[in-house]
Amino acid sequence: MIVITEPNITDERIKEITIHIEKAGVQAHVSRGTDRTVIGIIGSAAPTLAEHLRQMKGVENVIKISKSYKLASRDFHPDDTIIDIKGVKIGGDNLVIMGGPCAVESPEQIDEIARLVKAAGGQVLRGGAFKPRTGPYSFQGVGVEGLAMMTEAGKKHGLLTITEVMTPEYVDICSEYADILQVGTRNMQNFDLLRKLGTVQTPVLLKRGFSSTYDEFLNAAEYILAGGNPNVMLCERGIRTFEAYTRNTLDLAAIPVLQSLSHLPVISDPSHGTGRRELVEPMSKASLAAGANGMIIEMHTDPDNSMTGDGVQSLFPDQFAKLLRELEQLAPLLGKQFNTEKQPPSAFVEWKK
Repeated sequence: MIVITEPNITDERIKEITIHIEKAGVQAHVSRGTDRTVIGIIGSAAPTLAEHLRQMKGVENVIKISKSYKLASRDFHPDDTIIDIKGVKIGGDNLVIMGGPCAVESPEQIDEIARLVKAAGGQVLRGGAFKPRTGPYSFQGVGVEGLAMMTEAGKKHGLLTITEVMTPEYVDICSEYADILQVGTRNMQNFDLLRKLGTVQTPVLLKRGFSSTYDEFLNAAEYILAGGNPNVMLCERGIRTFEAYTRNTLDLAAIPVLQSLSHLPVISDPSHGTGRRELVEPMSKASLAAGANGMIIEMHTDPDNSMTGDGVQSLFPDQFAKLLRELEQLAPLLGKQFNTEKQPPSAFVEWKK
C-alpha cells in the first residue's frame, strides 16, 4: 500500500511517519512529487497499520496497491522519473540516443565510433565487453579490456557509456567503468543479478525478456528498485513471435502501456527489435511517435565484418547521422526535447577514407 501525505508536509513529519511504518516490520520508500509526497510500504503489514496511518497528522490517504510491483508502479510515483547522469537527463520530455557497436573490438574501432556518435548528436556510447551468445563458439567479447577501451573513448569524446553486465560478480567492476549497466533479454529474470544491481546506484537499462509479459517485465524492475537502486530504465527490444522475416517483433504498444503503468523511462531498441538495417530508421521514428524516451541503436563503421555477426542490423555512420537529424526535427512535434550539439560538416566523409 501507499501513504499519500498532505501538501507542504515537513521533512520531520515524513520521517516520523516512516519510522512508524518501519516499526511495523515493513519497509518505507519515500517518493517526492511536485504536489505531494508518497510513501510506499513494501512487505506484509498487519491490517491495522493502514487505519493507524490514516489517523496520523500529515496523512491524507492510505491506498492499497493490488499490483505485484509496487515501487515501479505509477500509483507509487505519479510523476515521471528523470535520471540525471552527469547532466544528461533521461525520462520525461527528454529524448536520448545511445549509439555504437554490438561489441567493443579494438581501441581504434571504439574510438572512431565514439567520435562519430558524438558528431551525429548521440549522448551515450554503447558497446558490449561481455557478450551473451546463443552458440558457445560465437565471439564472447573482449572482457575487462573492452570496458577500459570504451571508457577511454567515451571520456575523450564527451559521451556517457553503457555496457551489458551478465553476472552478479561483474556488477561492481562494470560500475567502475560504465555510466549505465545494461541487463540483456536473456538475463531479465536472473534474479541474483537483479538483486545485486539493487545494491549499487549505477543506472540500469533493463531489457524486456523476449517472451515476457508487461507484468513480468515490471516485476523484474521491482527487484532492482526494492534493493535500493532507483535509477532504472525499461527497454523494449522486441519479443519472439511466429514471424520469421524479422529477428524479433518490436512491440511498439509496449511503450505507451509501460508508461501508463510505470513512472520509469522507456527506451526502444529498433536494432534488436527488427534485426534488419532497413527497418531501424522507420521503427526509430515510430518509437518516437509512440512516446519513447530514447533509443539504443547499433552503428558500426564496417558492419559486414562485425565480430559479432550482427552487422545486418547495424547502421553505417552516415545512416546513423541522417536518422538523428530527422529525429531532431521530429522530436519537438511530438513533445520531446532532443538536446544535442551540431555535427561538423566533414564528420561523415572522413570515416569512409
